[in-house]
Amino acid sequence: MRLLLTILFLTISFGLNAQSNESVFEPGEWLKFRMHYGWLNASYATLQVKSAKIEGKEVYHVVGKGKTTGFASIFFKVDDTYESYFDKKDGKPYRFIRKIDEGGYKKDVEINFDHKRDKAILNDKKNKKKINFALQDSIQDLISAFYYLRNNYEPEDLVKGEAIKLKLLYDDDGIFDFQLKYLGNETIKTKYGKVECYKFRPLVQSGRVFKEKESLTLWVSKDENRIPIRIKADLAVGSIKADLDGYNGLKYQFKILMD
Repeated sequence: MRLLLTILFLTISFGLNAQSNESVFEPGEWLKFRMHYGWLNASYATLQVKSAKIEGKEVYHVVGKGKTTGFASIFFKVDDTYESYFDKKDGKPYRFIRKIDEGGYKKDVEINFDHKRDKAILNDKKNKKKINFALQDSIQDLISAFYYLRNNYEPEDLVKGEAIKLKLLYDDDGIFDFQLKYLGNETIKTKYGKVECYKFRPLVQSGRVFKEKESLTLWVSKDENRIPIRIKADLAVGSIKADLDGYNGLKYQFKILMD
């Protein structure tokens, strides 16, 4: 189950905002996801929004955590932490932290974004090396991308079959293009009841982890919160499913359909 929580954080990082001039989230928002690997209740992941300051700037500080639980942790122990600091006005990332331990596979990475000099410095603390990257337009880290898209894309601009594109930097593999194809709308059953959703397909690289390029499917709530509700993925071996399992501090009321 290596990389399962990385997959989860990557795919939950995309929602859409109905009002580009007003943030749809605020400090105090907390989301919890439960992930299943086959019949195993494999892990939980959370995202929490806080406030902080970096060099005198008011920023959002989002902390993402993930752990395997119960029976699954006997076979594969995961303890991951992701953090992002990004601007409250334009969503530009200032700092990204990734500390993971996935069955003994460890990473301890910090990226600092210098937008004045158009560069980012990745500090690989485990391997004691630093890498410089030239920044590109609309660059985001793995976590800030979630909140950036929630505040910068309008639902009426979505075209079925077309993809939203974004550049991401979150590891020493460098900057890569991420695409999120819109598939239409769908109402799905959840533990809370029926929820109207936008349906997306993140385009990923097939091979070692994913079965095919279009192996992931993501459902995002159609209400003003634009939060991920469900994720499904076909892996090279087996499949995973992640569902929203808890929430708190949403800015708007979570819309659930009555039967």
